[in-house]
Amino acid sequence: MNAEKLALLLRREMPFGKYKGRIIADLPGHYLGWFARTGFPQGELGGLLALMYELDHNDLRSLLDPLR
Repeated sequence: MNAEKLALLLRREMPFGKYKGRIIADLPGHYLGWFARTGFPQGELGGLLALMYELDHNDLRSLLDPLR
């Protein structure tokens, strides 16, 4: 895990779907879980969603608090 990727979770917005415009770090766990089951998008967005899923799934969202 690198600090730059964690910071991106707090800056990038979801570009499509039900949660379009919401910061990736603020996406609900059930939505991230849906991506984990059906497949993450390609590219940087997919990597960020997968990272956020891991943080959420392992109850590590608090790692983002100092960066907020």
